[in-house]
Amino acid sequence: MNILHRFAGILAALCLMVILFITSVEAVVYWTPGYFEKEYTKYHVLDSLPPMTMEDLLHVTDEMMDYLKGKREDLHVETTMGGETREFFNEREISHMEDVQVLFVKAIALRRACLLLVLVLLLLLWRGKAPLKRLLPQSICIGTGMFFGLVALLALIISTNFTKYFIIFHHIFFDNDLWILDPSTDMLINIVPEGFFMDTAGRIALTFCILCLLLIGASLFLLIKNRRKGR
Repeated sequence: MNILHRFAGILAALCLMVILFITSVEAVVYWTPGYFEKEYTKYHVLDSLPPMTMEDLLHVTDEMMDYLKGKREDLHVETTMGGETREFFNEREISHMEDVQVLFVKAIALRRACLLLVLVLLLLLWRGKAPLKRLLPQSICIGTGMFFGLVALLALIISTNFTKYFIIFHHIFFDNDLWILDPSTDMLINIVPEGFFMDTAGRIALTFCILCLLLIGASLFLLIKNRRKGR
């Protein structure tokens, strides 16, 4: 096993971490039944909106999620609020969510690119006659440890002042101030308060940790099994 084999193996493992992380985000945001209703109830979201039902709010949320997934062309969503039919989101919110949709689309594209790179690296390692049964479990353990350590460090730093790093995040990924919303005029900031983002970040971290632990456990099992066979 040469140094190029080790490098390719660790790079493949890091790509796998990116895939698992993006999948964790997707799992929490898209695949968790009742999550939004639970969060809306927890933070009394309906109290900060013009009179409307939870059913209507969840309908708006479903339309917003469909928009982020590219299933809707725009975010002009009508609902009943305050006894009248009106659009839930205003133009500023719609413009901001266009930027958010771009992030979601780029994340999915990044996952596909990482998956393709993993397949290419595995093919090259196989053609290079690398000892895959030993290399891959070792690389996954090393790559997972590196990525997990970085994520844990970032999580620790962010936890010291969530609001500060929340703002820094938006400055990094957005080149405008559309994300600065007014609770008195913008519905979006009322349905996803800071606590919602903190809960979501925590759930994403937990999902990612579980996936990583399962992957590490499987890798350690294979390493132990291979060593016993080598005796």
